Amino acid sequence: MSPRAVVRYVAHTVRHAPEGGITYEVFCSAYRCGAESGPQDAQEAAQDWALRHTGRTGHDLFRRVFTDHARVTRTDGPSHDPGRVGPGGGGRP
Repeated sequence: MSPRAVVRYVAHTVRHAPEGGITYEVFCSAYRCGAESGPQDAQEAAQDWALRHTGRTGHDLFRRVFTDHARVTRTDGPSHDPGRVGPGGGGRP
């Protein structure tokens, strides 16, 4: 007899985890520049870097990246089973 696996779909939620903080970065988008602020703990520090860079180079287009941390937690209640037909599933009734 071959082993069998039981697969159960459990609903989860993804939410911002404030204890992880947020990281701010700014990247110069000028052709062949490649300058970047590096990861900053404060948005103002990343913005100040962009202002100084513009003052030195005249470059005025930047890409901003905000990175946060997320926590995944199990959700109480019915789950969504994409293989199940009918209520709670992804198939057609």
